Amino acid sequence: MAGTLYTYPENFRAYKALIAAQYSGAQVKVASDFVFGETNKSAEFLKKFPSGKVPAFETSDGKFLSESNAIAYFLASEQLRGGKCPFAQAQVQQWLSFADNEIVPASCALVFPLLGIMPQQKGNTAKQDVEVVLNLLNKKFLESTYLVGERITLADIVVFCSLLHVYQYVLDAASRKPYTNLNRWFNTILNQKQVKAVVGNYSLCDKALVFDPKKYAEFQAKTGGAKPQQEKKAKEEKKPAPKKEEPKKEELDAADLALAAEPKSKDPFDALPKGTFNFDDFKRVYSNEDEKVSIPYFWEKFDPEHYSIWYGEYKYNEELTKTFMSCNLIGGMYQRIDKMRKQAFASMCLFGEDNNSTISGIWVWRGQELAFTLSPDWQVDYEVYDWKKLDPKSEETKKLVEQYFSWTGTDKDGRKFNQGKIFK
Repeated sequence: MAGTLYTYPENFRAYKALIAAQYSGAQVKVASDFVFGETNKSAEFLKKFPSGKVPAFETSDGKFLSESNAIAYFLASEQLRGGKCPFAQAQVQQWLSFADNEIVPASCALVFPLLGIMPQQKGNTAKQDVEVVLNLLNKKFLESTYLVGERITLADIVVFCSLLHVYQYVLDAASRKPYTNLNRWFNTILNQKQVKAVVGNYSLCDKALVFDPKKYAEFQAKTGGAKPQQEKKAKEEKKPAPKKEEPKKEELDAADLALAAEPKSKDPFDALPKGTFNFDDFKRVYSNEDEKVSIPYFWEKFDPEHYSIWYGEYKYNEELTKTFMSCNLIGGMYQRIDKMRKQAFASMCLFGEDNNSTISGIWVWRGQELAFTLSPDWQVDYEVYDWKKLDPKSEETKKLVEQYFSWTGTDKDGRKFNQGKIFK
């Protein structure tokens, strides 16, 4: 499958198709000369796509598709569509409908007034509607890793894309706290390489937006939709406030353009002083040399003034069962904090056997404080570990570093090393 996708930058609807293509290997070119509001209003474009909506897709053999879910479905692999099982295929369609009918309207009604794209309606139930959706999904992921089956499908991709605005503009760290299961799933999808290739440097909400009536007035003035305040007020007094109003097509399109102009978050480590320890050099040595070389190299180059060493121990070892599931916990955490890799290194180890194991590890990162608190993106897993800052000058620390970097020895209760995972 190959073709051209027409869209503007950072359109979450277009993300569905682009992520699906990353998984399936479909060759999709994004039209570089597309100008929203011009190209999609031209006679040539409307002849191909009468609705004038984007994203729109033109196949290499001259066929045309509109509507984001349809385009994503066309570009998806058989596995993403639900495999060969008719029931799984139906489940995928179920979640696509749920995203369009429940998530997107509630998200737009909540987020757009905060961005100034539409007015704040009295009696608006958007916040409650979003909470209903989040609670439903949180319960779903209590016992499920993905929405359909045991692998990522188009259902996960579409629901994920539909939640991007809520996680970016509304759900700050405190607001995300009740949705532990949903957060874990969201961050797992976010950190898939196929997803990262499309969404780029997306960041979770640090501070939730609040409604500012001036934003909407400015938006109306820019778009030519402003009306005298007295006339507006009189109409509001005559008409009862609607319980809920879904955004109009024009407002949806304008909102996506406004979102595209939002500045991206910087690397949280940028606020910390730079030292002399070069993680890339050490990781290269660690990967290519024996521990007899890499560990002395670590201590030779380590900069204790600007970097710190930490010991992390999983709090709930008594709940660990199968060792492969315990290793999945470590791998999942690594995926969700992928953006820490540039300024961090860790060796996490599993000690023991099935139904009698522990997880612990040595972490090194830039700065002297607990790095996970620097970004809301990194706070999904760290609270299930006890953290202790180590003294780089002590012999005990040097022994721990040697043990965990070389994957040897036992835990404090005598369980033998089973397997490990490196974060680099």
